Amino acid sequence: MEKLRKMLNSLIPPYGRIPLIIAVAWNMTVYFGSRVFTSEWAHHDIEGELDGLIPFVPWTAAIYLGCYLFWIVNYILIARQEKRHVCQFFAADFLSRAVCLAFYLFYPTTNTRPAVAPEGFWNQVMIGLYATDAADNLFPSIHCLVSWFCFIGLRGKEGIPKWYRGLSCLMALLVCLSTLTTKQHVIPDVIGGILLAEICLFIGKKQRVWGTYERILNKINRALRLGGGDSWGHGRKAFQ
Repeated sequence: MEKLRKMLNSLIPPYGRIPLIIAVAWNMTVYFGSRVFTSEWAHHDIEGELDGLIPFVPWTAAIYLGCYLFWIVNYILIARQEKRHVCQFFAADFLSRAVCLAFYLFYPTTNTRPAVAPEGFWNQVMIGLYATDAADNLFPSIHCLVSWFCFIGLRGKEGIPKWYRGLSCLMALLVCLSTLTTKQHVIPDVIGGILLAEICLFIGKKQRVWGTYERILNKINRALRLGGGDSWGHGRKAFQ
């Protein structure tokens, strides 16, 4: 057990674990929980003329689905950063999902998906994707939101190689593009996801916001007695 604990600590520091758990749980609650209420509601189609000019490219489902690995890697890398940044980032992440929830409940959107021929591997992938993922909870796009967070959460971090920060930006852009070429989202969804990430991170860097998030994490940590009760640190001094 001691060896396992050391391995876990080397991968994700104790102060980064609770934010990761909260982020995953809150994301799933927002995305799937909102459907409990809105599945039978009227949805708005905000597809525009420009969306009609974007071709349907089934093989880009590889990017759309493969981004989950990108998310896992980058969120772990972000959780390994200094404690102040961890609080700022995950406070922003939490806030962004609250905004998404508000849109999904009060302005649910949908789009028109193309008819997909059954021939071909990637066509079959798209048919399966459409069957398991309803055309709702589209604005803002969580796919674009999370992917952009993966980029800006490491942006300017000298401890992360410059090439990887650049690769994260490229990957985020490719994911955003794939949401359009798979016809899972429309242009406003993409723009909304990117802008929401930037705005929420700006807000998350406000001391009142990340400080509140920090205090909540301290309370959770003390309740769970993680790391012998001293893994998170005490008060603001831990960030100075």
